[in-house]
Amino acid sequence: MDNSSPLTEALFYILLAVRRPNHGYGIIQNVSEMTSGRVLLGPGTLYGAINSMLTKGWISLYSEDKESRKKKEYLITGMGREVFKNEVKRLKELLENAEKIDEQEGMKKC
Repeated sequence: MDNSSPLTEALFYILLAVRRPNHGYGIIQNVSEMTSGRVLLGPGTLYGAINSMLTKGWISLYSEDKESRKKKEYLITGMGREVFKNEVKRLKELLENAEKIDEQEGMKKC
């Protein structure tokens, strides 16, 4: 996936959850809260996505407590913010086009 490919919903929400330093369990909780429980990230999905985003440079390891694997915190990078911004722009275009079509269809029914 390059910087212009659509993000999966999981990647989108993970990037939202790491605007401030956050650890894996915190990310899972934040995403669940943001989506009222609709999106539930499992550990496999979460850590697969985290590893992918670390490799791409979209997030970075912010801090690590060597005593506990739960204490790795991640933070969005400048590149991650750019990817996120591009995705928001793409989603806005989708919504605007859907609304235009809905309005046109509504006028035809009158």
